[in-house]
Amino acid sequence: MEFLARYVVIVVLAICLCLGYIIKHSISFIPNKYIPLILGVLGIVLNLWINGWEFTPEILLGGLASGLASTGTHELIRHLFPRQNATGELSVNAASKNK
Repeated sequence: MEFLARYVVIVVLAICLCLGYIIKHSISFIPNKYIPLILGVLGIVLNLWINGWEFTPEILLGGLASGLASTGTHELIRHLFPRQNATGELSVNAASKNK
């Protein structure tokens, strides 16, 4: 956990979380499997911007960790607070149905 506290930038994580949600729910031509890749790259760019475009391995790692942690945060929230469908049953995603 110390790794996360050292490298995850909360501002970058929050921006990537919001943009990942928008990509997942609004832009249908982008497959879900590419969202972590997009957010990893976006996290790097945002962390570079926040740090005045100075490139160091720590900034690279912080951007990647923050961007990818946003996808994990989305999954955590989705599993902690499942949605209910119209009949009152908890919805299960398609991947869980196929297992």
